[in-house]
Formats: sequence, C-alpha cells, structure tokens
Amino acid sequence: MSAVKESAHGKRDTGTLGKLMVLLDVVSHADGPMRFTDILAVTDQPRGTVHRQLSHLVEEGLLEIDEDGLYLPGLRLLDFASRSWGRNEFRLIAEPHLKALQDMTGETVHLGVLRGTSIIYLDKFEGQQPVRMYSQIGNASPVYCTGVGKAALSILPQERVRALVAEITFHRFTANTHTAKSLLGEIEEIRKVGHAFDREEHEVGIRCIAAPIWSENLSLVGGVSVTGPAYRLGMESLSEWAAPIRATAGRIMEAMRVGLGPRR
Repeated sequence: MSAVKESAHGKRDTGTLGKLMVLLDVVSHADGPMRFTDILAVTDQPRGTVHRQLSHLVEEGLLEIDEDGLYLPGLRLLDFASRSWGRNEFRLIAEPHLKALQDMTGETVHLGVLRGTSIIYLDKFEGQQPVRMYSQIGNASPVYCTGVGKAALSILPQERVRALVAEITFHRFTANTHTAKSLLGEIEEIRKVGHAFDREEHEVGIRCIAAPIWSENLSLVGGVSVTGPAYRLGMESLSEWAAPIRATAGRIMEAMRVGLGPRR
C-alpha cells in the first residue's frame, strides 16, 4: 500500500465537499499512485460512496487513473497550484527580500506558512552551491522538526501551541527529532532570541536557521529560513546569519503592513 501522510488520515464530517476533499487529500499526499482498496481503507466511507466520488474527481480532472487502474493527482491541480502561487500577494511581497538573503548567504532560502501542524513552502530560492535541497514549493513539512515551523510556533500564544502539539503524532526522523516536551522547551528559547534552528531534526545532514513572520492578527504566521548541508554549515556559521535573517523577516513584515494593509 502506498504510504499516506498523516494529514490525509484526519476524519472530517463536512458534507459532500468535505468528503471529496478527503479523497483528494489522500491521493495527493500518497507516495505514489493508489489502488481503490488502499483509498477505501483510509477514508472510512462506504465503498459505493468512495467509488462515486472518485469518479467525479476524475471527470473534473482533479484525479487521473493510470493504465493499471491506480489513482494519482490530476493535471488540473497543477493549473490551480500555478495560479494560486503566481497570484499570492504575500509571496510576491516577500520575493525581493528572499532573493537578497539568498544573494548574501549563497544558500537555499525558503518562505513557509503555518497550516495546521504543517509548514507549507510558498517560495524557494535555490542555493548557489553544488549540493542542493530537495524541498519543493507547495510541499508540507512537519512543524515540529523544521526551522520555519518552530519559528512560527514561537509567535503563537502558549495555549494555542499546546493545543497544536497535542494534535501531533511525533515521528522520529533522526536522532535529533523533538518530542513534545523538548519542542515546548525549545519554543520558549526561540521566543527569547527571535530565531530558530533545525539541527538535522528532519533530515540527517541538513541544517537551517529561521525567523518568524506574522501578521498583526496572526491570520498569517510563518517564517523565512536559510538551509544547507551540515558539512558546510556548522552551528557557528548559522548563528552568524541570525541578525540578517531576523532583519529580512522584519522587512517582509513591514512590506506586508504596507502592501496588505486595509484597503479603502
């Protein structure tokens, strides 16, 4: 059975549209094309309902069926994603500041936003060095083991952080991946210093430093990060970028205030 990300397993009772979104979420987050029986096993819906809803999604181009009868994301999703990405005002406002940070560091720069217990990457400027990251725009990463994720959590009220942490199933990706207790402890430290590190917590050999970005009403919470291989980025080197990355986050937030403020 194809592996499915944790986010695809959540049971929702939001009517027909919600059930269609569950199926779309399951197939889109799978590691590969899925059999009908695999989808049925993780959706907790009647067989006939699942078959009918999958047919609707295929008809609309949101899902496709390959020659082996396996379901996979449809090309129409690419059109939606491209239009959403191209018109995202927050990304467009942040873009020149991300590029300037990438020019300064020579390493890969990411922009991400908090969605539930995940970080969704909105933009990426690839590093100038030979070794490159395999992250992709639109991908989701766990909030608890990424620099942007921990930076974003540090902005939220403590009760909201605890509620989110309670929803997380902590998977130990590396020996450095946080537990709930250690994560809460580090978030307190991040609040004091204003930046976060990923000390090979998601991928062995990958480190990053991140700073939070947020709107005044916390409707948007995310962060910006500089990421690179551990053999090239020691903790001392990363720490030297703390002030520049916090300054970049500050410039993005000021640009947000001006560009995304109340419109008359």
